[in-house]
Amino acid sequence: MLRRNLPSLFRFSSSASASKPVNEEKSRSVGRKAVSTALFCLTGGVALSALDDLAIYHGCSSKAMEKASKNQEVVHAIGEPVVKGPWYSASLAVAHKRKSVSCTFPISGPQGSGVLRLKAVRSGDDSWSTFFQSRDFQILILDAVLYVPGNEETQRNVKINIADNIPSPSSQACTRCPETRSPGKQ
Repeated sequence: MLRRNLPSLFRFSSSASASKPVNEEKSRSVGRKAVSTALFCLTGGVALSALDDLAIYHGCSSKAMEKASKNQEVVHAIGEPVVKGPWYSASLAVAHKRKSVSCTFPISGPQGSGVLRLKAVRSGDDSWSTFFQSRDFQILILDAVLYVPGNEETQRNVKINIADNIPSPSSQACTRCPETRSPGKQ
């Protein structure tokens, strides 16, 4: 008698428990898909932001390297060619909806090494159509801090201000200032 009732107990328990896991499995499946989609979107957003930062770094650092390699003081201090260091040794800070940039990256030459520091701004719209286009940053501040090794007497750290419109002090002709007379003297 026990044998006859035993299979009926299994059928009852299996049919009651079969309907419950199907509903739970459907809700778990929907939950897993929602979490997977959210993680995928988050990862994609972070990746796009990183690519945008890398494009900003590349644009600003290329412009800064162009100016630094043309500056005679930099070339005299560390030699030619002036080479940009690896991107992973750089620091980049963006602000004001990616319109303001502060960047520091390493440079080197045959006679020494150092860092270039820049601050730049850009103008323009922030629409999605311009997300992947190159941005024209205007460099406001660009200076180089260089370390030139040598023996103890010639070792030196040099800070050089690099600017477009201001000639370097070493290439500026020395002229006397015109004398100004004060009102009390004649």
